[in-house]
Amino acid sequence: MFVLLLGRRDLANTKAFDENVDKYEKWFVDNEFAFQSELRAIISALPNNKCGVEIGIGSGVFANNLGIKDGIEPSLNMRNLAKQKGLNVLDGIAEALPYSDATKDFALMITTVCFVDDVLKSFREVNRILKKKGQFIIAFVDKNSMLGKTYLKYKNKSVFYVEANFFGTEDIYNLLRKTEFKIIKTYQTIFGQLDKIKQIQNVLEGHGKGSFVVIKSEKV
Repeated sequence: MFVLLLGRRDLANTKAFDENVDKYEKWFVDNEFAFQSELRAIISALPNNKCGVEIGIGSGVFANNLGIKDGIEPSLNMRNLAKQKGLNVLDGIAEALPYSDATKDFALMITTVCFVDDVLKSFREVNRILKKKGQFIIAFVDKNSMLGKTYLKYKNKSVFYVEANFFGTEDIYNLLRKTEFKIIKTYQTIFGQLDKIKQIQNVLEGHGKGSFVVIKSEKV
């Protein structure tokens, strides 16, 4: 069965994630080198020694490896697993973040954007909770990439991505600018199909070659 790269669900309807926690966790084991490549790209964009949150923290698999202790997650079963890993996880969605104004140094979304109902509203919420010059880092599979096109082709066969909305890098750039963020840097990795990745891949600046894109932006 074809399994898509798994992301975190940020919608109130979390049934697919609540019922498939084991499948979600298994992806990262089965695709170890792709996962490590993605981690490397995200680390390239994260600020050092700052207070941040992951929006759509899922089971905590990324946060646990990135040193992020706080986040939100609407899926009860995912949230409970993240808590078992020692993470501070609140029930919430991206369009209504349970944090005070100007309190966070950075916010991170990893594939969450494709599950958000109102992306512009969620980006404005991120802007609200960030301190002056706070950073917003978004990681996602570019719909125009090799892998992105494969995901789109098979999305109806995925219990996770059947209702997802995919974006291209330029789409995210435009959404960020509309919500008062400026683009600082873009990174990319995952070159080729997942089943061909047998080692940790390099991280390059820019976009257009790698399927997994990480955009680092700053609150204006």
